[in-house]
This record gives sequence, structure tokens and C-alpha cells, in this order.
Amino acid sequence: MTKQDTTYLDQLEAEAIYILREVAGQFEKPALLFSGGKDSITLVRLAEKAFRPGKFPFPLVHIDTGHNFPETIQFRDDMIERIGEKLIIGHVQDSIDQGKVIEQTGKNASRNALQTVTLLDTIAENKFDACIGGARRDEEKARAKERIFSVRDEFGQWDPKRQRPELWNIYNGRIHKGENVRVFPISNWTELDVWNYIRRENIDLPSIYFAHERDVITRNGQLMAAADCLNMDADDIIERRNVRFRTVGDMTCTAAVESDADQIDDIIEEIRMSKISERGARMDDKVSEAAMEDRKKGGYF
Repeated sequence: MTKQDTTYLDQLEAEAIYILREVAGQFEKPALLFSGGKDSITLVRLAEKAFRPGKFPFPLVHIDTGHNFPETIQFRDDMIERIGEKLIIGHVQDSIDQGKVIEQTGKNASRNALQTVTLLDTIAENKFDACIGGARRDEEKARAKERIFSVRDEFGQWDPKRQRPELWNIYNGRIHKGENVRVFPISNWTELDVWNYIRRENIDLPSIYFAHERDVITRNGQLMAAADCLNMDADDIIERRNVRFRTVGDMTCTAAVESDADQIDDIIEEIRMSKISERGARMDDKVSEAAMEDRKKGGYF
């Protein structure tokens, strides 16, 4: 990595740390939403730089669909034990059991959309007024037009027309009772920026980000990890392939890519050459042209 690249990462890091400290200073009960993916893991490293040697001024919150990758859950638990911070888990299964959501049926059933209700309930139960997340503008067009401080109404909904100007890095966190703000400290980072930062900081990640042999099936043109939650039938042919995952989410909507990149340098080069965004392997983004924006309007992160 060149000196110029290092300076650029330093600038991104400084901006993110400034945003995290703004959250701590402006809000009474913030939280950091943690998925176990590379972006939220990067946020944890940034929070360590922003607040150590003290404790984080917010807990970590994970919305567990029950269909997460086992490697991600194990990584989450190991990381929490290592950093000694508080973890709050919201379970989608609880929302199903309480009758607040109805589990989808059929071959392409997924719990991914159901987690919005669990998230909103977790926010309300804990009275969080700000939720920090690892979304980035380069991921998807709906996220590209969202502010770093993104206000949600009392129902958790996002209104694209109700965004605030953020001139000169001044962030307005004032909200009415019942509202909350979603905050994106690495909004200006790209996928490559995140990987370069992970390499520079020597950050550990779940093993599924690196090439490995795995049983997969081909569904809707995508390689999906073979798992019972995919509602497989006789038409699904299980193959052993060398794959890795560029993004981590619910197993029912997160596809793998064929890859031999088992080292960070190889992954970075693979991303440089790729013509498909990392969310090109997310089935939930292919429901419609405005799938992500519709979910955000409904309260999705």
C-alpha cells in the first residue's frame, strides 16, 4: 500500500471516528447494529479507536433471523468475549411466536424481510434514539442518496424527501419524541476501502469471507449455501464448490461467488477486477428495482 493510500484511509478513519463521537455526544441512548459482517466489524474497530481505553458509550445489537451462517454467530460470540462489550440480541423467532410476523412459505421463503419488525421492537423496547450501522453509499442506489444522519419517524420509516443538509460535516441529530436516527459512519467508504482498511488494521473476519469448499445449490442463477432453511427439494442438486461470500446476511438470501481468493490480497485483487457489486449476490435486492428503498421506507436498516 502506498503512502497516498495510507493517507486516504487515515482520512476515512478520522471522518468515521468523528461521526461516532458525534453520536455519543448528541444522543442519549445510541446503539451499534452488528450483523457479523465485515462492515459492522470495521465499525467495532473504529469504535475501539474512538473510545478506548473506556467502554463503548453504546451496546452492540444483533437482529438474529435464526437462519444466520453458523460461522458468523460463532465469530460474534468470540468477538464479544474478546472486547468485553454489551450485546443485545433480537430474535426474529420471537416475533414469529408472538404473531407479529408470518413466516413465509414456499421454495424461496426467507426471514430477511421479517427482521424489520424485530429491529423496530428492539429499538422501542430499549428506547434507542440512534442506531449506528455499516451501510455504504456504493452498495446500492437507495443507500447512495441517504444522509449520514438519517432520520426515521415514530414508525421507523424513512422518507427520502425529509433529509437534512450536511454541510461542512455538521450533523443535525435533533429529533422529536419517538423518532430515531440511523447513522452511517462509513457511508463514504467503498468495498475496496473497507478491505484495504481490514488489511491495514489486521482485522479478523468470519471464515466465510475467504474461499473455501462448501456444499451449494444453484437457485435463480445464484450459488446458495446448502442448508435446511432453504427449503430444498428433489430439484435442488447439491454440489461441492470453491466459494466465498462478499456480503453476509440471512442464509436464505445471501449468495456465494466462485473464488480461489483465500488471502486478503487475493480478495482485494478479485474485487478490483469484478464488474458486479457486492450486493449483486443478495437475492433480497432483486425483488424489484426499488426493493431496498421500499424496505427502508418500511423501517429496514
